[in-house]
Amino acid sequence: MVKINGEMLAKDGMNVADVLAEMNINPQNVAVELNEEIVPKASYGSTVLSDGDVLEVVRFVGGG
Repeated sequence: MVKINGEMLAKDGMNVADVLAEMNINPQNVAVELNEEIVPKASYGSTVLSDGDVLEVVRFVGGG
């Protein structure tokens, strides 16, 4: 199980890019932190999640 934005989900074994796609999240509009370290966008496809990982997905929001 992987904790994603506070929710425990069965996503271990998946890479970050696939998790974002499954969640209908455009990877260009978010920042991803895995176990308190920023994941570079170029590494989303090669960063595989393991049991016990903590993933935070932060969406960019415009404002004025």
